[in-house]
Amino acid sequence: NSFFYCTDIITTILFVIDYIFRFITADYRLGQKGILPFVKHPFTPWAIIDLISILPGLTLLNHGFKLFRMFRMFRIFRTLRIFKTLKYSRNIIIIIDVIKRSKDALLAVCTLAVGYILISALIIFNVEGESFESFFDAIYWATVSLTTVGYGDIYPVTKTGRIITMISSILGIAIVALPAGIITAGYMDVINSAKKEKEKDDE
Repeated sequence: NSFFYCTDIITTILFVIDYIFRFITADYRLGQKGILPFVKHPFTPWAIIDLISILPGLTLLNHGFKLFRMFRMFRIFRTLRIFKTLKYSRNIIIIIDVIKRSKDALLAVCTLAVGYILISALIIFNVEGESFESFFDAIYWATVSLTTVGYGDIYPVTKTGRIITMISSILGIAIVALPAGIITAGYMDVINSAKKEKEKDDE
């Protein structure tokens, strides 16, 4: 379809220009001087998303980019362009800022979750040795129980194992809910702070 083909070319050109300008202004945006910000920029999350979303479209601009033809099989990467538009959304920017501010609390929750998975896996592996062929199966079970998904492909058969599963699932709900609570609380703090600043400006 010529319409979608032209749209693809236009968006690719715009994203290439956007990527170049963001690279040129890396020192200003990162607040650093010298060559370091230009070295760090390509490895930032948004820069990686930008690059991956651009590469499949380069073959449309010039068929001489033979190296990038292999990216045609990864057309799904083009959906990452959605994330490029999301970064200009005020709400998305606020959420990203909240995650950065709450990184210590979120890191603590992730550490708790990993520790919980390992301990649960170790317990169930010793209790249900016949049901779990390897320790990796126990970790898989613990992860599924933590997230309360429960595929049912691996499960304990003894009463002790089932009791452990029930406890694991109940505690898993609390652990999984913690990140959402932290982000929501941080989001509301930012919104309330913005409202207070706006009220002061109006006065």
